[in-house]
Amino acid sequence: MGCGSSKQTEVDNPNKIKDVAHFTISSHGMVAEKHGSIARDYTLLKPPIGKGVFGEVRKAIHKVTNQVRAIKVISKVKASKAEVERLRIEIEILKRLDHPNIIRIYEFYQDIKNIYIVTELCTGGELFDKIQDQQVFSERRAAGTMKQILSAVNYLHKSKIVHRDLKPENILYESNKPQALLKIVDFGASRVFESGYKMNQKLGTPYYIAPEVLERRYDEKCDVWSCGVILYILLCGFPPFNGETEEEILQSVREDHFNFDGEQWSQISQEAKLLITKMLERDPKRRISAEQAQRDQWITTYVKKTEMNLTQLTEVLNNLRTFRVEKKFQQAALTFMVNQMATSQEKQELLQQFQALDLNGDGRLSKEELVIGYSKVMSYTDAELEVNKLMKYIDQDKNGSIDYSEFVLATFNKVKLIEDSRLEQAFRIFDKDGSGSISIDEIKGIFGCNDAAVSDEVWKELLAEVDANGDGSISFQEFKEIIIKAIYTNSPEQRPKSD
Repeated sequence: MGCGSSKQTEVDNPNKIKDVAHFTISSHGMVAEKHGSIARDYTLLKPPIGKGVFGEVRKAIHKVTNQVRAIKVISKVKASKAEVERLRIEIEILKRLDHPNIIRIYEFYQDIKNIYIVTELCTGGELFDKIQDQQVFSERRAAGTMKQILSAVNYLHKSKIVHRDLKPENILYESNKPQALLKIVDFGASRVFESGYKMNQKLGTPYYIAPEVLERRYDEKCDVWSCGVILYILLCGFPPFNGETEEEILQSVREDHFNFDGEQWSQISQEAKLLITKMLERDPKRRISAEQAQRDQWITTYVKKTEMNLTQLTEVLNNLRTFRVEKKFQQAALTFMVNQMATSQEKQELLQQFQALDLNGDGRLSKEELVIGYSKVMSYTDAELEVNKLMKYIDQDKNGSIDYSEFVLATFNKVKLIEDSRLEQAFRIFDKDGSGSISIDEIKGIFGCNDAAVSDEVWKELLAEVDANGDGSISFQEFKEIIIKAIYTNSPEQRPKSD
């Protein structure tokens, strides 16, 4: 988001942002590190919902919004320096990710004893548990499951991130509802990769590890192999490579060739078997990509593309077209409110619309996909012009596409967003010291940075944009007015009627 974290002077840091126009905003930029007691903001519940070697996972209630979240607590005493560094890498990777099938990080804390990572809470259990309960999935359900997993993996690979430990234990159901979303979690083994560069760390779980990882020369397609193993297990209930010990399993991965023998496979379609064969191709160069797997005929046969009728499409495209927020503080406040305070149900309502426009299923809306959408309600030439205009306002991080959170922000129910209770909660979160006004230092906190990466003049300009009475801070009334103005300036037909 245009903010760094190094404590440099202006002379030492030539990249310091000195102009509001160059100050960019993104949802991942607002995942801030906080020091001190996490108990100021959260009530941690007992007992833990998960335990590990270095810590535990607890449910927690955010005191201002009453949202229930998950908090991973890692002991600095029990964890080695290498483990703490790995954790920091995981946090940095999670901050970059914005996909409906990937766990969302909200913030992280640090005190003398522990590091705390706050994420969304998934209550539906692991995919592993579902497999144990049901033994096998129908082809339709397996295809729906893999569609979500591969969409997330495709997004990761397009973002130059490899997971390296995909397995059913690291895939959670958001809730217990029948159509609950799947979420990929645990990015502890993940890393950023470069195209053409071969990784050499031996990481992963025996049943799911790719043979080239054991040879310590591999690329992102190791994730596709893991997905192929998961699909194999979903359809028959047991892994393609097995053994009594870990070494036997790894030896099977190295040398054995899987098969479709047995009664279980006699009822499975040839199309499903063909996809597994393409994903478990031993030569990574010949193995299909996550994008190709996601668009495979077997998956598209069972998982129909989300469609919108013309009325729904027109409404969504109009919401995108009329989203115009130019002031940086307004952008930051609205981005924070939608990403940190919107409920999963509110986001779920917009997900189908997003997926209907996301033609290649990579978790982003490209200019081309948006032009195709708009060309259904106007001429192709007008659609191109419209998309070029809206990208200026909606593509906040300027990566050339509209991310999921940016779409949610632009299409979110405006009436719900400006409810007094939500505005009051947001103001209380921003007003850290409870003084009744938001100061420059607290504005820095909203933007997710509080260091020398941004010129003091920029902060003053940001404040001046919205400080109506010029007293050097933002009152609740000023805050409320600028949010309402940001939402309804270009949508007067939606503006609440006065009494």
